[in-house]
Amino acid sequence: MVSLRGLRDGGGDERLPVPIRRGKLAQGDAAGVRQVAREGKNYMNQVKTTDSSQAELYRLDGKPSFGLAFPQAMQHVLAMLVGNITPPMLIAAQLGLSAADETMLIQAAMIIGCITTALQLFPVFGFGMGLPNVMGVAFAYMPILTMIGAQYGIAAIFGSQLVAGFASIFIGMFMERIRRFFPPIVSGTVVLSIGLSLYTTAINYMGGGSAAKAAGTFGSPEFWILALVTLAVTLACSLWGKGYVKASGMIVGIVVGYALSLVLGNVVDFGDVAAAGWFSVPMPFHFGLEFHADAIVLMILMYVVQAVQTIGDVSSTTMGGFGREATDAELGGAIKGQSACGMIGACIGGLPTDPYSQNVGLICTTKVVAKRVFAIVAAVMLVAGVCPKFSALMATIPQPVLGGATVTVFAAITLSGIQLLCEQPLNYRNRMIVGIALALGCGIGSVPEILQFMPQIVQNVFGSSLVVSFIVVFLLNIIVPQDDSEE
Repeated sequence: MVSLRGLRDGGGDERLPVPIRRGKLAQGDAAGVRQVAREGKNYMNQVKTTDSSQAELYRLDGKPSFGLAFPQAMQHVLAMLVGNITPPMLIAAQLGLSAADETMLIQAAMIIGCITTALQLFPVFGFGMGLPNVMGVAFAYMPILTMIGAQYGIAAIFGSQLVAGFASIFIGMFMERIRRFFPPIVSGTVVLSIGLSLYTTAINYMGGGSAAKAAGTFGSPEFWILALVTLAVTLACSLWGKGYVKASGMIVGIVVGYALSLVLGNVVDFGDVAAAGWFSVPMPFHFGLEFHADAIVLMILMYVVQAVQTIGDVSSTTMGGFGREATDAELGGAIKGQSACGMIGACIGGLPTDPYSQNVGLICTTKVVAKRVFAIVAAVMLVAGVCPKFSALMATIPQPVLGGATVTVFAAITLSGIQLLCEQPLNYRNRMIVGIALALGCGIGSVPEILQFMPQIVQNVFGSSLVVSFIVVFLLNIIVPQDDSEE
């Protein structure tokens, strides 16, 4: 609003038209009066246009200008980037893949993230939820992917992913009927188990990874320095940062750790970056497909678990961004879209995807829900995905730096599981169910030799602490009579 006093005094507000600021209206200049009227009208129109364009950011079908939408989109890209490229880098290192294959996995991660985000935004035949979100490769699948990859190779990962993605479509189709079997006590136990199972991965990477073990340098002082500096910077940004810095704490930590690794020398090798091209599309079925019954069972169970997690993320999006509960159609569409994209990813080398909680948090904080913003996010991901040079550069991030940064992510996953558990009364019944599930899961996972006389398929399926915890908590929650009392 422009104050009358400001108009009368001929100054004070630099946003006012020039003749008003110079006092021509008070001087009785007829030409000045006409110019004041014209410029005043133009000014008010500009204010109205700007306010209207900003308001478009907060409408699902809004059409904000590119200048307003692009910064909001880049904020989401920065929030998801490291989380999307890190799992394929970890899998490549665990399985000893070549630099070229690692680059292709990173490319595929960006492309499948683009496809999944776009499908969720613009549904096709009921696949997709029609709401804003940013999807990408999920950390939660890491324990299962590592187990399958170590046992059978990367082709088995994508073969089981293809079958599990198809099976998961039916979860989305019957969401309203099966949703009651996954209360917070079940989903929380599973998420908590995922977080606990990932700590070994983070610590191994802080020490330098499998390559450092082979070279006899695992846990060397320079690796400790890189990991701890990265962790400290990430924590500092997350705890004391503001705005973009707080939301992008992980990427800031990696940038600082990466810069320090360049200063230390002999840690980063740019040879593969120089050899990589500027444009390339991942070859379909480059990694092949293999089908093993136990691997398929493990992956299906993981897709069921992640369906529960997706329900939580979508519900948070609708509540934080739109102030309402998610409908069964939206939840079912989200799971079906995610499942279909899992099948596509298996064909092009893209690992399983899931909504990113940090991006859900941004939606809840900023209230920006315009589809145009998230369409730009998908477009940026696609551009990054078809540029091997970008993927090769990302692959040069030292493993201790990744380990230091991902500790915070794995800790957040663990605490998310605890938060879910607290949504139900932690009475004696619920405490015992959770405790027994975690005890059996973590116990068998730590001492897999206890299954040595079992058939191989049983060893492979129940050798995962995550699977054991899920099966136990799921069955006990059904068998033990309900008790919603506080104590």
